[in-house]
Amino acid sequence: MSILGDIVGAIFGTGTASAKEASGGTATMSNVDIAAILDNKAKAAGEKLNWRNSIVDLMKLLGLDSSLKARTALADELKYPGDKSKSAEMNVWLHKQVMIKLAANGGIVPKDLQD
Repeated sequence: MSILGDIVGAIFGTGTASAKEASGGTATMSNVDIAAILDNKAKAAGEKLNWRNSIVDLMKLLGLDSSLKARTALADELKYPGDKSKSAEMNVWLHKQVMIKLAANGGIVPKDLQD
C-alpha cells in the first residue's frame, strides 16, 4: 500500500476501499469530517500533536512512521517538485497535499488546511 493509502487507512480503517483507492483519485469518503476524526484521535492520544500544521504530528497521530525517510517516500509518491533536502519546506508541502488529497476523495477538510 502507498503511504498516502496508509494515512487514509489509519483515518478510516485499513479494510476500507478508501485506503486502497485514495491515491488513485476515486471518491470513496464522501461527507466524512476529517477534522472531527483527527481531533478525536488527538484527544485520545494523550500527547499534544499539532496535526493541523505538521505532517510529522499527523503521521505520529495515525501511528505511522514519520521519519525523514518515510516523508521523503511520501514526497516521491506525491511528486514533490522541490528540493527534498529542505525538509521544512517539503513538510509544509506534504501536509497541504495530504489535506488536498483527502478533500479530493470526498473528505470534508477545512479550507484553511488546503491553502
